[in-house]
Amino acid sequence: MLPALRGGGFRMDDYWIWDGSVIQGEDGRYHMFASRWSKDVCFYPNFVTNSEVVRAVSDKPEGPYHLVETVIKRRGPDFWDGMMSHNPVIRKCGKKYLLFYTGTTYRFPYPDATNPVISEAQHVEARLNQQIGMLVSDSLEGPWERSGQPVIARNRDEGRWDSKMTTNASPCVLSDGSILVIYKGVAHHGDFMRLGIARASAWNRPFERMLDRSLFEFDQMNASVEDPFFWHDGTRFNLLMKDMTGALSGEEHGGLFASSSDAIHWEFRRNEVAYSRTVRWDDGTVTKQGNLERPSLLFDRNGTPTHFFAATADVNFRNRKDLKSTYVMVIPLQVRP
Repeated sequence: MLPALRGGGFRMDDYWIWDGSVIQGEDGRYHMFASRWSKDVCFYPNFVTNSEVVRAVSDKPEGPYHLVETVIKRRGPDFWDGMMSHNPVIRKCGKKYLLFYTGTTYRFPYPDATNPVISEAQHVEARLNQQIGMLVSDSLEGPWERSGQPVIARNRDEGRWDSKMTTNASPCVLSDGSILVIYKGVAHHGDFMRLGIARASAWNRPFERMLDRSLFEFDQMNASVEDPFFWHDGTRFNLLMKDMTGALSGEEHGGLFASSSDAIHWEFRRNEVAYSRTVRWDDGTVTKQGNLERPSLLFDRNGTPTHFFAATADVNFRNRKDLKSTYVMVIPLQVRP
């Protein structure tokens, strides 16, 4: 990793910014799909009630990115994803662009400047209604065809590891047009966060779970992971994840790397931090970020990763008093021959 860019990435003064998935368009520009919600409400827990998906554009991969449009707007509680959209991830599959996201619905009033606070019960309702959807378009500028139902819904078998919510989809489009998705789920509120895997034979075919269990069982180690970023390098499957406790990588909320030949059986680099909350910046300073999450890579036309993106906050987002802004940061990668 080269030094992070102080003036890069995506920020908005009046909004919390999160996620950040970048792709180069046919126009040569770089298109970032990100989440935002107004600072009239708290970052946490209001991400699960107020987030919407936007598109921002830059002439350079490092940015800065500038808002172009809101892609997924609130449309009412009668839709499964009608009250919130979050976790956008953009991929190209043949001639189609696929935008995966997390959506939810709830029946209590939409939080705003006049009524910003939600109760714990309201947070749980919105959180446990989360499921994974997908938009499809011939262009990054839309129009987008929106799935009427979740493409990876909560498991209908009560008590399964992902029976209460599905979120944080990370798709991997293979050369034959099939799509694998690693995603997050929980069995109940407060449960360990777990990752699972689903497959569709084509973008317009249903996703089916590849395992009855989650991919990793870390309970006995006081370990859990989330925020997967999943790709195939032409030889092996690769996975970046956020290590929640540091039991695996050695750094709490640091990055964990794993690789696999089949996307089912994974080899981990234990006690090796794939990315750290301690960041070197291009102005010579070094900071320890309060949060550094939702890792994402940008690849060039040859499939080589060139830039690392992450959602970040200078202080932990659960510290509501001190949190001033959140944004998507970018770290250029040294491309090795």
